[in-house]
Amino acid sequence: MGSVFGKETVLEPQFKTVLERTSVATTYQVREYGKRFAAEIDYGTGGTSSPFQGLARYIGVFGSPQNEGKEAMAMTAPVSMERKGTPMAMTAPVATEKNNQSEGGGKKMKFFLPSEYDELEKIPKPTNPNIKIVEIPPSVGAVHRYSGSLDDQLKDQKALELSLQLRDDGIDRMTEEHVLQNYQFWGFNAPFTIPMYRRNEIWLDLTKEEVDILQKKSHKEETSN
Repeated sequence: MGSVFGKETVLEPQFKTVLERTSVATTYQVREYGKRFAAEIDYGTGGTSSPFQGLARYIGVFGSPQNEGKEAMAMTAPVSMERKGTPMAMTAPVATEKNNQSEGGGKKMKFFLPSEYDELEKIPKPTNPNIKIVEIPPSVGAVHRYSGSLDDQLKDQKALELSLQLRDDGIDRMTEEHVLQNYQFWGFNAPFTIPMYRRNEIWLDLTKEEVDILQKKSHKEETSN
């Protein structure tokens, strides 16, 4: 997923940039993604190395791919983190999120799969029972990009800064409680990348109606200047 200096060498899912807010306190993009598939694993409140390694073994980054058919896949980016045998390419980002169904405060980590795996039938079945394949429907959201460490407190801080900006722009439901339970962190670089060179992103889902509000807000500001 790159070098110590943050050079990105893996694929990432295609998206459409709907809006860019660059003249506000917390800058962000509104992006629209099509349907995607991802390999997902639940994990506890500790570090991220073990779930990352499990997903990496599934696509064949470390040794023989741990999937039926031993199919290796390209790695993509980002890896998504949420609180709630033939070679696949690795994609980016890695995403993490909170797992809201877990009583222990667990999290989820996702590897987005390369675009050629656009149907469930094409995707190799994991041999690790803790890994599942999930379909991610088309989505639109606000994305704030920043550099720095992978510290959870920094992730929370950046998510809250984005939510404050969205509230200022007219999205009232972006409360602190909602945001801390629902934001996704997307990582685009290898764990050993120097923090100042990292590409980190915070994602918050938006509705079509909320996108309309943001576009009207931006248009009004542009025409008044």
